[in-house]
Amino acid sequence: MIPIFVGYDPKEAIAFHTCVNSIIRLSSEPVQIIPLALNLLKDYTELHTDGSNSFVYSRFLVPYLQSFTGWAIYIDGDMILRTDIAELWNLQQPDKDVMVVQHDYKTKMPVKYLGAKNEDYPRKNWSSVILWNCNSFPNRKLTPSFVQQQTGSFLHRFNWLQDERIGILPIEWNWLPDEFGPNANAKLLHWTLGTPCFKDFSSATQSEEWHSERILSTVCLEK
Repeated sequence: MIPIFVGYDPKEAIAFHTCVNSIIRLSSEPVQIIPLALNLLKDYTELHTDGSNSFVYSRFLVPYLQSFTGWAIYIDGDMILRTDIAELWNLQQPDKDVMVVQHDYKTKMPVKYLGAKNEDYPRKNWSSVILWNCNSFPNRKLTPSFVQQQTGSFLHRFNWLQDERIGILPIEWNWLPDEFGPNANAKLLHWTLGTPCFKDFSSATQSEEWHSERILSTVCLEK
């Protein structure tokens, strides 16, 4: 069973359901989908006020939520899979604390969906897809109280880890079509400026794939 935590924000609930549909539809292995929704986190109260969505900080609770055992996947909700997520699961490296796509880019837009600021910063979007080694000793720091007390820069740059313990995932596992352009070989599409469910981003690059997946997520066959 592959545990997969997916960021959930009620402002774009359809994005979560579309993302999850793509995971289930393409997976060759049993998956456990866990919505990372603040109302379900009984041990955590969000104290940060600078997030553009409700899972900006709660993603760092994944090792805690897994009782610091095994591995788990975290992905933002503004994504769809284009291939079997078991392929990502099989990229685990036991000597790494996390594995991420290590982006290095400057954004095209200073403002993203719903008017949120979109600033450049080191390791931008590294934390939007994380293959977590929940059992690693450094990740045991990630308790609710610890996450509450840390800044966004500290957490999203993985500053509690040694750099050599941050593994590298191929860029196809966190492809940003709205920043980088189309990619027929992408394994995961991430609309970081705004999910195509928002009218201002409904025609974003490769948005037709998101819209097709959304339709599949609402199928109800009747005689």
